[in-house]
Amino acid sequence: SIEILDNLDMCFTVLRSILIWYLILRQIIIIYKKYNMITIDELKVLLDNKSRLLGVDMGAKRIGISVCDENRKIATPYETIQFKNIKNLTSSLQKIISENGIKGIVFGLPLNMDGSEGRSAQSVKDRIKLISKEINIPQIYWDERLSTSGSFNLSSQLDINVSKKLKYIDQNSATFILQGVLDYLNK
Repeated sequence: SIEILDNLDMCFTVLRSILIWYLILRQIIIIYKKYNMITIDELKVLLDNKSRLLGVDMGAKRIGISVCDENRKIATPYETIQFKNIKNLTSSLQKIISENGIKGIVFGLPLNMDGSEGRSAQSVKDRIKLISKEINIPQIYWDERLSTSGSFNLSSQLDINVSKKLKYIDQNSATFILQGVLDYLNK
């Protein structure tokens, strides 16, 4: 009977641990959903056949913007917004969203090369959290490692001079990020 009680006690301990982990995970999901952030697979389900997406490369001073066609095949550079404050940025994004019939936003997340989140990623997440309070469409993070160097190298292969490369690097990086999402959605 002592052995049965020990086994029963162990079962309750395991169940309690599972319940605690479930509640923690549920809380994380609720917090994550609170700011419209979803997974790419959830985004895929939410989009209809003719949904355009917005790509955002969130720099400290310049924010690169790209949009895709309604068939979600090709990302195109759209513009670079000079960052003044969150209110101005949110207003600019809202205008672009309404003018272009945007149904979702892809925010580039600048992870470290080892996949961890550093100061840059936290700064971007903090800004996105503020933006998400004002813009109520589905939003996802997308790993943007090497997007700037990738878009710069692509510009080099197209024989574009350095001053033009630098002028459009932010919106080209946003295009690089958005195209990665489109390729994933279309596979």
